[in-house]
Amino acid sequence: MTGDPAAEAGPDREDRRVHAVDVHAFQVPTDGPDGREQDGTLEWDSTTMVLVRVHAGGHTGLGYTYGDVSVASFVSSKLAPLLHGQAVSSPPALWRRMGQQIRNAGRPGVGAMALSAVDVALWDLKARGLGLPLVQLLPAHHDRVPVYGSGGFTNYSLDRLADQLGGWVRQGIPRVKLKTSREPERDPQRLTAVRKAIGDEPELFVDANGALTRKEALYWARRFHDEWDVRWFEEPVSSADLEGLRMLRERGPERLEVAAGEYAFTMRDFVNLVDGPAVDCLQADVTRCGGITALLEVAGLSAAQHLDLSAHCAPAVSAHAFCAVRRLRHLEYFHDHVRVEDLLFDGTLPPVGGTVRPATDRPGLGLDIKWADAEPYRVYGARPA
Repeated sequence: MTGDPAAEAGPDREDRRVHAVDVHAFQVPTDGPDGREQDGTLEWDSTTMVLVRVHAGGHTGLGYTYGDVSVASFVSSKLAPLLHGQAVSSPPALWRRMGQQIRNAGRPGVGAMALSAVDVALWDLKARGLGLPLVQLLPAHHDRVPVYGSGGFTNYSLDRLADQLGGWVRQGIPRVKLKTSREPERDPQRLTAVRKAIGDEPELFVDANGALTRKEALYWARRFHDEWDVRWFEEPVSSADLEGLRMLRERGPERLEVAAGEYAFTMRDFVNLVDGPAVDCLQADVTRCGGITALLEVAGLSAAQHLDLSAHCAPAVSAHAFCAVRRLRHLEYFHDHVRVEDLLFDGTLPPVGGTVRPATDRPGLGLDIKWADAEPYRVYGARPA
């Protein structure tokens, strides 16, 4: 301590203004059969992370999202120029500025994901500048986040399904999820294999990714619950079908929860889901919904509506951000994102006892980029000198 408040406050105020933003994207192939993975409505062969770094006052904050490489271009063209010279003391103020400026470019979808990545980077930057782990900068209600293992893609063999979901249970994760409904006639065999692998006690979740009609979803909701004790049915119909979600919630088995929200990009999307409500448990993706600033607003909405909020993927960010959610349910520990984050970052958080606990011995998100490991997967930007 110097006794000089100005000196103890850190760099000069001008130095705590953004002087550089760099944007990167890395495309990592899947490890699924024949290099592909499938769910009820989509097939893919890679996962792309868009990574943003914001520099100010001798510190660098990082944020990211998962989406097409066009998100990186959006950040570079629309958001990065808005940040130059701006003070970094208030991420929500910059979030509002960016949100206003992207109105005509398109706020939902690519715009929301771009905004999310930058907002996370700004929160990480502020925490690093203060020498605090991000969880301690946020209004935390919790010090850890329960997780559920998520994968079980529809093109996995029965053996791989059993090995993956059973492996999570053996690691101490008491809840797991598999993808369903691409070929519904195959699901009974798949669910039977998984239930045998995990045993009777762990919670079993399913995710149709909006593949079913309303009547089909109601039929399968009853079978899932009655035959395999499934307790969570995610996107049984499209998340845009609010009436269908409400019908499933009202007419399905009482102990089978209907969930949606991973594709909510704006506050209005979340309001639509809780109006009625259309879900038993709301989901939010901090890398899609507008970042940490927006997530705090969604958390308030879920609490006001007496609905729990579940984190969709991106575990390295969600482990910090969702500690600030009062009505926290759990975090989706998604196979693809775990692989990508472990590949690209030092400082990721393995589950212990079915939870992830944000590190408190490192500032910000506690992540460092493994540039040499990341470089072979680069599809946008240039490696820093």
